[in-house]
Amino acid sequence: MQHIAQNHIAEWRFTSSRSYADPFNEIEVDVTFTGPDGQARTVPAYWAGEQTWGVRYSSPVVGVHRFRTACSDASNPDLHGVEGAVEVTAYAGSHPLFSHGPLQMAPDRRHLQHQDGAPFFWLGDTWWMGLCNRLHWPDEFRELAADRVAKGFTVVQIVAGLYPDMPAFDPRGANEAGFPWEPDWSRINPAYFDAADVRIAYLVRAGIAPCIVGCWGYYLDFAGDEVIRKHWRNIVARWGAYPVIWCVAGEALMFYYLKHPPAGQEEAKRAELRGRWQAIAEYIRGLDGHKNPITIHPTQLGHDQVADPSVLDVDMLQTGHGGYASLADTVNLLHKALAHEPKLPVLVGEVNYEGILESSREEIQRFVFWSCLLSGAAGHTYGANGLWQLNRREQPYGASPHGTAWGGPSWDDAYRLPGSGQLGLAKRLLTRYDWPRFEAHPEWLDPHQTPDNRIAAYAAGIPGEVVIAFLPANAIWAAWSGRMFVKGLAAGRPYRAFFFDPKTGNEHPLGEVTGGVEAGYPVPKPPVFQDWVIVLEAA
Repeated sequence: MQHIAQNHIAEWRFTSSRSYADPFNEIEVDVTFTGPDGQARTVPAYWAGEQTWGVRYSSPVVGVHRFRTACSDASNPDLHGVEGAVEVTAYAGSHPLFSHGPLQMAPDRRHLQHQDGAPFFWLGDTWWMGLCNRLHWPDEFRELAADRVAKGFTVVQIVAGLYPDMPAFDPRGANEAGFPWEPDWSRINPAYFDAADVRIAYLVRAGIAPCIVGCWGYYLDFAGDEVIRKHWRNIVARWGAYPVIWCVAGEALMFYYLKHPPAGQEEAKRAELRGRWQAIAEYIRGLDGHKNPITIHPTQLGHDQVADPSVLDVDMLQTGHGGYASLADTVNLLHKALAHEPKLPVLVGEVNYEGILESSREEIQRFVFWSCLLSGAAGHTYGANGLWQLNRREQPYGASPHGTAWGGPSWDDAYRLPGSGQLGLAKRLLTRYDWPRFEAHPEWLDPHQTPDNRIAAYAAGIPGEVVIAFLPANAIWAAWSGRMFVKGLAAGRPYRAFFFDPKTGNEHPLGEVTGGVEAGYPVPKPPVFQDWVIVLEAA
């Protein structure tokens, strides 16, 4: 009997002495685990090549878990009816994903939390092509992961081999074992996923939850629904026992760059795609016995990519790459998603990659993070141009299918762009407080942002406990001239006030403030003309 700590992986291999001509397509194996609490969970096994299948399992429940296999060929004693057990022991370490467990939607339906109820702050990074050989394993992958861990990132968005911005079987999408599928879509290449396994496992060991994107949306037509189902079965079987987030598809309703429906038929095609992605999402939910949360990456609003958004656990947004021109749209789309029913945690999953179109520098990254988090977002995903597609000095990514290159620096310069570190500082400040209880209160600041002017100041916090306001550089003039006031303070309560420099993380004390003054607390002149965050915390 195997022995594993809570939320760690146990794995078994089952080899058939009976040979099958096409084992990937002929045979399916499922394994039902029954825990000491009597609860049963069924998980799929993955085809490991030749006549072998593997299964992975994890659990937060301490005790002996017993399993029994079920094979589509019930006459095969090597694959059907095999029994075994694993003992799950208490985990005594401090690793957040192992000590707190996998992720799920919080009861308030506005945040994510761990299985034990501990809040999970989504600060994501975008490595769409991180499983291909353009990011070398192990040295380069580990270098990038170490930087993101040091900065406080908790999620990496990564595509399971069927990548954006290229046609199927483009050489740029291979890893050291080739492509994830045979060129005729007849079967997967297990060696590709073996190479991907070590990368996914490394992210988890580093403390990063992988958000695994099954494929880019147009592969549904490239390969067909049945291939995408088999692709997802393999993904869930290999990685479902890890603390992951499933992203059903990237830009799910986007047409392939060089193949659009005839004029006037676009909306009918999108409606068809919504139904097909709905079926895939439901398939994933029914397949995954570990019950990892599900999202989908959109062209704008995640809940609009499927026919029934109740199949999702996270509403992910994509809001543009136009720099300043995208800022108001980002906040407006966030508010639209927050008002949508059923209520879901909402976060921006793609916007304004740092450096894209030779713009969207660090001040854009700061604005999007602070404006969204102080408006009710459950987290935020950052991205850097040059990193998402893994440019290399000696081998730039090159042209997209439409013929023009996105450009950008080499990946190892892109990950050092300052915006990523500044978002890490922002997360560090917010998580000093009970941030899941934060409420958006723009009226706590005067003047503040409005639907007619989103490029202004934002405020949020916990009534009577803390007020945090983001003052972008263009709003500083009101403070400098004595015309900006904080009004969200409890009467008679003392607060400690300070400016927080969102570029460096340095604090500038402002002394003690007492709430209840009718006009509000006048925001002092800032030390420098730039973005600032002002914090007033109950003493």
